[in-house]
Amino acid sequence: MNVREVGSYIRNQRLSSRLSLKSVSGLAGVSIPYLSQIERGLRKPSADILQAIAKALRISAESLYVRAGILEERPVADVVTSIAADPSISERQRQALIEIYRAFRDEAGTPAASRTSTTKRRKEV
Repeated sequence: MNVREVGSYIRNQRLSSRLSLKSVSGLAGVSIPYLSQIERGLRKPSADILQAIAKALRISAESLYVRAGILEERPVADVVTSIAADPSISERQRQALIEIYRAFRDEAGTPAASRTSTTKRRKEV
């Protein structure tokens, strides 16, 4: 586990959400000093602690697990391709979903080249 990278990622997520150490530690059920040590890369959090922090930050626990090396990232099919291939919805519904998805991506400022999604799977130990 790259403890510094995980800690830096948690800190960046907390700051971008405009949350204090106190509020995140309270929501995650960990002490302020412990969370601070995690953010500074001085402590190695368990998967359970990462999950609690992710919940407090309202981010995916999987993203923290990938950063921590608990899960590995694996590319999957493009979202638009998956929507277009779904036979259980109508063509009109497909187009609406694709337009909504693209609007969200445009709003987030994500370049077209990096629009593929990822899934995570547990690393073999």
